[in-house]
Amino acid sequence: MTRTLPCVYLLLVCSGAAVCQTPAVKPKFDFADVHFSPREQWVRTVANWTDGDTLGGDRYDVRRATLLDLIRIAYNVDAKRIFGGPTWIDYDRYEIVAKTRPGTRQATLRLMLQALLDERFHLVVKADTQPVDGFRLSIGKGGQKLKPAADSGDSPGCHGTMRRDPAGSYTDFQCRNMTMEEFAIFLKGPALAPVEDGTGLHEAWDMDFTLKVGSLASVPNNGGVLDAMEKLGLKLEPAKVPQPVLNVVSAEEQPAANLPGTTEALAPSAAPEFEVASVKPCDRENSHISSSARWEPGGRVTATCMSVGILIADAWKVDYASSLLGMPKWRADEGQISIAAKAPVGIPQDRDTLYALLRALLTERYRMAVHYEERPADAYTLLATKPKLTKADPTGRTGCERQIQPTPGTPLIQYHLICRNMTMAQFVEQVQANDPGTKYPVADGTGITGAWDFTLDYDSSGTALFQNWSQRMAAADDGASDPIRTISFAEAIQRQIGLKLELQKRPERVLVIDHMDSMPTEN
Repeated sequence: MTRTLPCVYLLLVCSGAAVCQTPAVKPKFDFADVHFSPREQWVRTVANWTDGDTLGGDRYDVRRATLLDLIRIAYNVDAKRIFGGPTWIDYDRYEIVAKTRPGTRQATLRLMLQALLDERFHLVVKADTQPVDGFRLSIGKGGQKLKPAADSGDSPGCHGTMRRDPAGSYTDFQCRNMTMEEFAIFLKGPALAPVEDGTGLHEAWDMDFTLKVGSLASVPNNGGVLDAMEKLGLKLEPAKVPQPVLNVVSAEEQPAANLPGTTEALAPSAAPEFEVASVKPCDRENSHISSSARWEPGGRVTATCMSVGILIADAWKVDYASSLLGMPKWRADEGQISIAAKAPVGIPQDRDTLYALLRALLTERYRMAVHYEERPADAYTLLATKPKLTKADPTGRTGCERQIQPTPGTPLIQYHLICRNMTMAQFVEQVQANDPGTKYPVADGTGITGAWDFTLDYDSSGTALFQNWSQRMAAADDGASDPIRTISFAEAIQRQIGLKLELQKRPERVLVIDHMDSMPTEN
């Protein structure tokens, strides 16, 4: 009997294969503007990185995307399955704004983006198969404990139901009428890696198992999936799994020039404004949770019990504590608001458009007048003391990857930062994105040339949240246990790689509020 995989499995296989079926002649955008992203728009925070991949009316855009991001989007493939390419492929960032027919489907947009990358970056890619880190599913020592599939005619698939109890949150999975080949494809999600079927079983089975929901509950090395498979008489072992991949043969860093007429065809329209918007004081009796501005289905935008100052900082992309000046002195009942608004039909529902809508709304309702200026501020310079750096492989990709791991029982977040093939000038651009406590750009004063590899281990101990928590725990525990030892980003730099962040005065750009009403105008 021939079995047909459900759509979800076909999509997983296709996206893994990277190029699946690509037509010989790809459709193209009518016009496209391609240029480097202004560095100040993306170096300060991870939250300002890749955005877009949306079609609003006849305009398609992707913002602050590396070439690796663009390949990932265009070929619908996981970035971990894109190999090769030049060193800058995951560092430099680009802006793309293109014009096409409204309502163009996502699959067609991907083909158009492929054609654009071919033409403007002279991108050459090749589909291949390569062993990648994953898992092998096999039968455990005690034998499998699976139930043959009931002859119910159910389509093969897994369905999960969330539940909570005093011990935590869980997902109860029911998998029905599945072969081990299909089950291995499903396990790619919970295992966070490709899974190869090595059970030798060809029949269909019914399986029930539970996974704990949490920061690390689904990571195999922390229990979850491994334990669940063991109860089914199966085991997951680390293995190299052959997978379809995409090899980047060549690409050019400087994109080719725009076609004549692009500027006129893509002339920006007027700044977007909400069609209708309600701005009200926070109702704490009915709203116990604050939530920042976000898109909702149908083009709605909501924000619940948010500080006006933080909404302004988000909308104008500045740091609330250090780069926003002239805020009014709020009374307790004035400083937090809730927003419910409707955006125009056909505009992109991305972060940049959301911030533009917020700027227009807040400016109108609070009669705001603002300007930017440079003022002396405390800012860091990176200096060399006793450098402990490893010379980089010149063929390796440039970039830093931050791995995050909570510390159980505390609000402390531990970071493991891996930087590869980085110059010091590039590293100082990464500091703000990886250390929430650094409010201004960092200058490079090391005098160190060349590219380097290094790692940093640090935590969020500098936050008031952890300091307050630590003091409360110390008072409650009365010294019965050892205090938790923490290390800041600045300390990690000095101890682990022999560099130093030194505070100096430097002119920095700030947003100044010249005028702002204390209360918004009526809805």
